[in-house]
Amino acid sequence: MFSKLFEWIRSMVSKMFTNQNVKQALGVDVIISQPMASALQLWAAMYKNESPWLNKDVKALGLPASISSEIARMATIEMSVVVSGSPRADFLNMQMERIVSKLRQYIEFGNAKGGLVFKPYARDGIIAVDCIQADMFYPVSFDASGNMTAVIFADVRKQGTHYYTRLESHQFAGNACTIKNMAYKSSTENALGNQCSLSEVADWSQLQPEATITGITAPLYGYYRYPSANNVDTTSPLGVSCFSRAQDANGGVELIKQADEIYSSLVWEFESGKRALYIDELAFEQGTDNKPKLPDRRLYRTLKMSGQIGKTDDMFKEWSPAFREASIKSGLDAVLKKIEFACGLAYGVISDAQAVALTATEVKSSQQRTYATVTDTQKAVETALDQLLYAMDVYATLYNLAPRGTYTATYEFDDSVITDKGAQFIEDGVMVDKGAMSLVEYRMRTYGEDEATAKAKILMARTERADRVMDRVAQVRQ
Repeated sequence: MFSKLFEWIRSMVSKMFTNQNVKQALGVDVIISQPMASALQLWAAMYKNESPWLNKDVKALGLPASISSEIARMATIEMSVVVSGSPRADFLNMQMERIVSKLRQYIEFGNAKGGLVFKPYARDGIIAVDCIQADMFYPVSFDASGNMTAVIFADVRKQGTHYYTRLESHQFAGNACTIKNMAYKSSTENALGNQCSLSEVADWSQLQPEATITGITAPLYGYYRYPSANNVDTTSPLGVSCFSRAQDANGGVELIKQADEIYSSLVWEFESGKRALYIDELAFEQGTDNKPKLPDRRLYRTLKMSGQIGKTDDMFKEWSPAFREASIKSGLDAVLKKIEFACGLAYGVISDAQAVALTATEVKSSQQRTYATVTDTQKAVETALDQLLYAMDVYATLYNLAPRGTYTATYEFDDSVITDKGAQFIEDGVMVDKGAMSLVEYRMRTYGEDEATAKAKILMARTERADRVMDRVAQVRQ
């Protein structure tokens, strides 16, 4: 799909700018290089368990989707976003709640394909958000800070016997963003076709062919980029898949391929090693089709043993081979650990946690990998949502959806995934005993309380303890 879309967009770009050179028209180089386009196509296929090496003998273990999902889960579990400060902030908070409720699956898509765009638009008094995966948008330019300043989005619909493609370009420059919408109609799925009116598709009929929004300081979308250096195209500001580094020296995603092959060998080991009895076909009753009637087709197999009927020892042969599953599982687990290391995950996340025998130093180092991966992902999520909030604020003003006002976004992430709460509790208690940490800080860290609540709880506990002491003293005096 992406390779077709890539060619469509190349065609569209030349048409939009009257066949001028793309670089001259946009003032920048086209961002997606051929290696990046090929890599994205591979990541998308792997995520859907459609890797090119899969066949009737090699089955998918599902690692790309599992890795993408696990990183998204750890980064967003119990995540909350609160927008406050004004009636405008309250309106924005309501819009964000719809995104946050489904954020984990969106980030999973972004992890798998290296990026995701949150594109807001006004509709029926609210601000809806399209979450566009990396194989459905085409970056055109970035600024020096890595912010995407020009991009083209594609929306493909089938209506009747025709295929409609809407290409929406955003170009931010100075203090303005120019948005263009162009529709194309084709009788075949693999062609962009001819330009047509936006009104031919009901959902597009209210869109303007071109609009410019001024007085803004940033593009009107949020871009989530998976926080890993791009080792596919080191000159590209685009993100790479969270599992892209599970590769060999030649740049292929070989470790995941090896895991699929070893897993398939394990499946075959159990399939081919099923117990069976090979028995002379004369030992079975004949059916109406003149073939032996087998009581259990999984257990019994027939053989013709002509000339051996008199020898009862040869009437059947048992097939019960020794299994090699232990060595195959060991090999698979070794590859899974290499994948965990390459993808920035602790040992035991996808490999056999029971088989992980590490020293305390190795455990700490392993956990630090996951900590770094999760915290970097959370920072990338926060950046994308900040950009989305700004775009929402602009649209709220543009369409008069809420009174003007300031807003502040507060992000909370559950750190229990990346922090050993039990160990932290003990360590903090020691720090309190040594006088290196106050009780207020201790309660704030342990129970997530603000400073005022922590002080009030400590005062209450001290008062109750004093009351109990006085009660015991009174009892002794009696």
